[in-house]
Amino acid sequence: MPDTLLIVFAVLLLSAVMTFFLPRGQFETQLDPETGRQLLVAGSYQAENSGTPQPAALFADGEKTGLLTAFFDGMTSGNRNGSAIGVVVFILLVGGSFGVLLHTGAIDEALKMLISRMQHRARLLLPVMAILFSLGGAIFGMGEEAMAFAMLLVPLVRMLGYDAITAVLLTYGATQIGFATSWMNPFSVAIAQSIAGLPPLSGSGFRLVMWLVFTLIYTGWFMWRAERLRKASTEPVVPLTLSHQFGTGHLLVILILFIGMAWVVWGVVAKGYYLREIASQFFVMAILASIVGVLFKLNQARLNDYVDAFKTGASQLLPAALVVGIAQGVILMLGGTAANQPTIINTMLHHAAELINGHGSMLAAQAMLVFQSGFNFFVTSGSGQAALTMPLMAPLADLVGVTRQTAVLAFQLGDGLAHLFYPTSPALMGTLAIAGVQFSHWLRAMWPLWLLLTGMSITTMAIAVLIGY
Repeated sequence: MPDTLLIVFAVLLLSAVMTFFLPRGQFETQLDPETGRQLLVAGSYQAENSGTPQPAALFADGEKTGLLTAFFDGMTSGNRNGSAIGVVVFILLVGGSFGVLLHTGAIDEALKMLISRMQHRARLLLPVMAILFSLGGAIFGMGEEAMAFAMLLVPLVRMLGYDAITAVLLTYGATQIGFATSWMNPFSVAIAQSIAGLPPLSGSGFRLVMWLVFTLIYTGWFMWRAERLRKASTEPVVPLTLSHQFGTGHLLVILILFIGMAWVVWGVVAKGYYLREIASQFFVMAILASIVGVLFKLNQARLNDYVDAFKTGASQLLPAALVVGIAQGVILMLGGTAANQPTIINTMLHHAAELINGHGSMLAAQAMLVFQSGFNFFVTSGSGQAALTMPLMAPLADLVGVTRQTAVLAFQLGDGLAHLFYPTSPALMGTLAIAGVQFSHWLRAMWPLWLLLTGMSITTMAIAVLIGY
């Protein structure tokens, strides 16, 4: 199977071909005083250069992005709170910090102790953790944060006899189920509803039921797959009598880790912490853990050893950082995501709106779902996609007999669930790299889940239309 980097590069080549056939276009925008966002003005689309496509250059200079410069441009784009540079630095800092935490040996010893006591209770442990991660996605839009948890849980999942894909499903996969079916996600539902002119948290009852159904079905499928593969695996399972040497120093490091994780959750929920703050929190954990490690002579390591561990941890996640850079380069080569700048993404948005218009409410609602899912390939930010699409989708819903709440639902399901399958999602590609899973292997394992979630999404949209949600 091809390496993940090769697959993402193939996407880059395909996007370059698209520039030969699709023109760039832009919309007029106006400031929404309530959200502070620049929103599209419906019917304002204008094609650049009289609708003549402008093929991407092979080697672009200046501010333009060409095929051969997309990698560098992608790696250096954005800011500390966004893709790509923010995500890249986040991956490297958190990876280095976990390298330090792992070098103390505390996590290994704690896992050995946990395995020896919980080996036969994995069927309870894993589903409970999956539901908690789904809640994280639903309540505060957890996504990128799952990368940090994956570093911690991959060893646990493997020691319990499951494969690395199970760890990705447990962490990132569960967060996206919650993200897509949330009743209060501030990064998607709240923004989309405000743009659509709906009261915040309106329609929560339907979404709560949707979240519960999706989460339970997802957890059931996830455990069915994990148990089936574990029973079929020829790899030896860690015996119940696994020995461990868990001491005071190890306990202090584990306490630092758990208190740090609680600090991260509190920061995200109460203070709106994001990449910069979360990465710094993990760096603080690494500093404290290294001090404890030196004082208690854990693994007989010195400070220099922990510095080396930091560098090793960061270097192990370099492939994930490279994937993020290429994925962002794809977006830049298509012109970026700014609504008031000429981009191919704006052209795709315009034509999609034209195709959806003029159909019955049921077909239009499903078309909205398909469009939002496809559009997420290019705009992976939930808030960004809401700002780009909802100014068009909300009035379009009025024209085709679909409620605006249902239009928001289409955006929500299309945006959230697509994150599980697109190589342009930095969080997905980062989590896969952390778990050591090739993207091609992920897709091969995930096609049954894709069919399941697609069927559930279509059914949910149909119910919403029938009840006038």
